[in-house]
Amino acid sequence: MGKLQIQNPILSGFHPDPCILRVGEDYYIATSTFEWFPGVRIFHSKNLRDWELIATPLEEEGDFDLSGIPASGGVWAPDLSWREGSFYLVYTVTRSYDGIFKDCANYLVTARDIQGPWSRPSLLHGIGFDPSLFHDEDGRTWLLSMQQDFGYGRSEFGGIVLQEYDRGSRRLLGDPRLIFPGTELGTTEGPRLYRREGYYYLLTAEGGTEYTHAVTVARSRRLEGPYEIHPHNPILTTVDAPQGPLQKCGHGCLVESSRGTWYMAHLCGRPVGMQRMCILGRETALQRICWEEGWPYLAHGTHWPLEQLEIETEGEGSYGERPGPYVLREEFDGVSFSRHLQTLRVPLGERASLKARPGWLRLYGAESPQSNFCQSLLAHRQQHFYCQATTKLEFAASDPRQMAGLIYYYDNYSYFYLFATVNRQGQPVLNLLSLVMGRATWPLGDGIQREPGQAVWLKLKCRKETAQFLFSADGERYQEIGPKVDAVVLSDDYFYKFGQYRFTGAFIGICCQDLTGRKNHGDFDFFEYKEG
Repeated sequence: MGKLQIQNPILSGFHPDPCILRVGEDYYIATSTFEWFPGVRIFHSKNLRDWELIATPLEEEGDFDLSGIPASGGVWAPDLSWREGSFYLVYTVTRSYDGIFKDCANYLVTARDIQGPWSRPSLLHGIGFDPSLFHDEDGRTWLLSMQQDFGYGRSEFGGIVLQEYDRGSRRLLGDPRLIFPGTELGTTEGPRLYRREGYYYLLTAEGGTEYTHAVTVARSRRLEGPYEIHPHNPILTTVDAPQGPLQKCGHGCLVESSRGTWYMAHLCGRPVGMQRMCILGRETALQRICWEEGWPYLAHGTHWPLEQLEIETEGEGSYGERPGPYVLREEFDGVSFSRHLQTLRVPLGERASLKARPGWLRLYGAESPQSNFCQSLLAHRQQHFYCQATTKLEFAASDPRQMAGLIYYYDNYSYFYLFATVNRQGQPVLNLLSLVMGRATWPLGDGIQREPGQAVWLKLKCRKETAQFLFSADGERYQEIGPKVDAVVLSDDYFYKFGQYRFTGAFIGICCQDLTGRKNHGDFDFFEYKEG
């Protein structure tokens, strides 16, 4: 029997709200994608350490359209389950959230194979978010979610409700019933239900998604409750361990291995710098669970998460050496892009072509980086504190409102953008735009002149709290352009400082805009993201 060292987070960068599932010897994790397309990312592993992105189920434009979705709206908290040869994926599409009301619609898609094809979405309800399915031993299936509450003197979080779902007719039966009002931690969400040794165990996320986040547990002999709260609640939190490397821990999901060992996947964040902001967004970590007197606990004896854990590997796949530093290089010489590259809200469609210039990606200019509708942008999430991204661009602008380049993007309120354009005298220039919570600065003034018709290589180097743009005329000799930029502003923590809510993470990508409406294009020879 071998041992395997697991380093947390197991999914680095913006991979929040994990749902973990085992089918046979295969493990799967589904994570939220918010306004990024395709929706929901599903990873596969045999050993719980090495995870491969294998599916993005919500990718049919006619069935999945996030046009107009606000920043950090979109797909929240997917839940993946399996029953009688089929995978069930339930998720929320949130169309508004920043106020006393949240417009949330919950959907279900199914597939016989984890890689699809997936069914068309079935609408379930809109009373709350964070849906999950529980398949009971008697063959019945139940839908759980939090329910919204609003009005004078009320919390927006009204507890966990349960409603039967008929798999044959694909519809809900009866009315939702409140089964758990939550604990004193409040903000009760993210419900998941398990059955073990005669008890129903209800796992919830509480305390909010920031540094007071937690995983709580309650149990009952009856499905409908009443549920008694864990005697040492919560079982996972870092609220009293502010210096730990993993913070914001919550939104957990349990899985039992084929040998009877239990684990919990949960979200976390890794703060950096004096301001302790999580510039990589909310990530996915793993902890081992033990059971004592009928209750789950973290196996290492505290409610603080471990950054490293050791697990037994027999029957759980290979345990060879970890691969080297992560690299993704997209040469644009195929018929589609890597799954690791995503667009905003909708697919690129006719705004992109791999055929117009073989071996290059042609992006046709669309709306500005501020748009919630139609952007020509293709990006890779930032997954490492130390990383760099590079592209080669050919772009001929005839108007300052035509731009193409390399963008370091949190959302349409905060990003840094190095782009080719022309100035008001018609001279080709490189320029840099800094947008922080909607406030713009142009540190290069009217830009730095470059030769007409010349290809340019653009690079971004990220070094924890700071990042530096560079450019080159030959792809060999690079020089810095503009000042170092402050990466901490591309985090949900930075928005929270000003009373605004965000839930995503930073991306680095390529994009093209044409605000004249003439659809001028930029050609990109490659895009590379690499660790280090």
